[in-house]
Amino acid sequence: MTPFGAKVRRLRKQEGITLTKMAGSLGVSGAYLSALEHGHRGRPSWPLVQRIIAYFNVIWDEAEELERLARISDPRVTVNTGGMHPCATEFANELAKSIGSIEEEDLEFLLAHLRNARKHNLPL
Repeated sequence: MTPFGAKVRRLRKQEGITLTKMAGSLGVSGAYLSALEHGHRGRPSWPLVQRIIAYFNVIWDEAEELERLARISDPRVTVNTGGMHPCATEFANELAKSIGSIEEEDLEFLLAHLRNARKHNLPL
């Protein structure tokens, strides 16, 4: 599941809306919306994100959060380490091989560390 898919699913469940009903209102198939929620589709298009924001009638911070989550929710990430330190390539390959077996708590720790390093422009 992608961060965007999880958020949409949470909003939909909170409102008691079925997947079929929401899909019909957005003009997409139920299969597509389900795949989007579960991370089996790529990042949603900008117009679809806008329709989802309007569908849930969210504004300001929550709308911005949905837009941000859509930007970071590509389930098929490609990492180009050309020209970087050899450790970057090794890290990317090790991560690709093992990400599915890393515990959620450890993923959250690593993500927080990466965000902090980027925020402060620190070396990882």
